[in-house]
Amino acid sequence: MKDDLAAVKRVVIKLGTGVLTSGIGSLDRDRVQRIANEVASLRTRGVEVLLVSSGAVGLGMGLLGLSRRPKDLPTLQACAAMGQSLLINTWQEALRPHGIPVAQILLTREDLRARQRHNAVLRTLERLIACKALPIINENDTVSAAEIRFGDNDTLSALVASVTRAQVLFILSTIEGLLDLNKGGERIPIIKAITPEIEALAFDTQSATAVGGMVSKLAAARIAMRAGCAVVIASGSDPAIISRILNGSGEGTFFTPKSDPIRSKKRWLAIQDRTGGTLHVDEGAASALREGGKSLLAHGIIRIEGTFASGELIRIAAPDGKVFALGITDRSAAEIPACCEKTVGASRSRQSCVVHRDNLVLMD
Repeated sequence: MKDDLAAVKRVVIKLGTGVLTSGIGSLDRDRVQRIANEVASLRTRGVEVLLVSSGAVGLGMGLLGLSRRPKDLPTLQACAAMGQSLLINTWQEALRPHGIPVAQILLTREDLRARQRHNAVLRTLERLIACKALPIINENDTVSAAEIRFGDNDTLSALVASVTRAQVLFILSTIEGLLDLNKGGERIPIIKAITPEIEALAFDTQSATAVGGMVSKLAAARIAMRAGCAVVIASGSDPAIISRILNGSGEGTFFTPKSDPIRSKKRWLAIQDRTGGTLHVDEGAASALREGGKSLLAHGIIRIEGTFASGELIRIAAPDGKVFALGITDRSAAEIPACCEKTVGASRSRQSCVVHRDNLVLMD
């Protein structure tokens, strides 16, 4: 797909705190303006843009006179609440000369995990794009404890890219891509699969205002690639990097999407990253799911890990322990052991179905 980037019609751009600020609590307004100019240029060439903008907590820290990201939840939420208004107002000012209206969208990861809310978010974003507005998205850190404690906008941007069927996700931060420290910090230009060897190259951020780092960026890339979206990790020091990459000349690390994009109705399943438990299956069941497009039946399950109810999202693991599928279970963890005993003959397949193939998506 890298050769076809000039034909891209929809992108998600994630901007890290380090790209947007020149210090704690200080927005780099010149860079924000140059990014706004780049967004306008992309839209002129027919590219639909969604922006995922970090920076609210860091700006709030400046307003409160804090030098390090606070660890207590109420202070973090206060920083986010104070900084968000400054952040969105800055974007409005930067985009006003281009006649681009701004729409603020504050989300928690639960908004994209829950099916009905997921669909509502998609409808809203699609309508905003149709109205020529620019959605500027951030985590709703003021009310979401889990997202402040563990979340990051890398993951959110991958979920947004997957939900909106974007063709490319640009993750712009203070680093130029994934670096191979075993080769003197050489940038890796293309990654076709996120292997354990690639994961070993990742490191966490040491920033006083940000969360995440390369570890979260690789996790985000995995989510987006799974849904058929390419990912580029690059430096945001020069906003024109996006146009150069789309023209085939910019630098960064390019992650190729899956060659067989997941069908639309299963896309919601593919972007999930929290599950209720794991079903370990035998080789026969694993083969039936991977190669035969079959449903998961109870007699193929060799071990149940975790406690979950019917209708919950669960992982499915092969005999070697590797998770290769996600699915919505029709049976609770307590019900599964009795399924095989209660069904025999022709009715067995129907009554012992634990995960129907329509509610299952392969991960490898």
